[in-house]
Amino acid sequence: MTASARPATLLGIPLGDFGFLGCVLLSLVSGFLAFFASCFLAIVSLLFWNAIAHHPVSYADSYRYVALPVGVAVLVTAFFFFTGTWIRRRLTGAH
Repeated sequence: MTASARPATLLGIPLGDFGFLGCVLLSLVSGFLAFFASCFLAIVSLLFWNAIAHHPVSYADSYRYVALPVGVAVLVTAFFFFTGTWIRRRLTGAH
């Protein structure tokens, strides 16, 4: 099997059979998942920072400065990855 005929995989999961709408939905889900995971970690980190250092840092900063940039970065990266996989599959005529 040649390199162009081999289906794209992400952590061993084949990604070659998704259509354009599936690629967009996977990108959105990846962005939301990254947003909520980074928001959780930022809130827990601020909780410990406020308790240990006695600094009154607002928890809204975890949304603004951590979770939003991480979520947007993952959303854009995942969109280019998944749509690139879809375009490559369409151009090679794999399916």
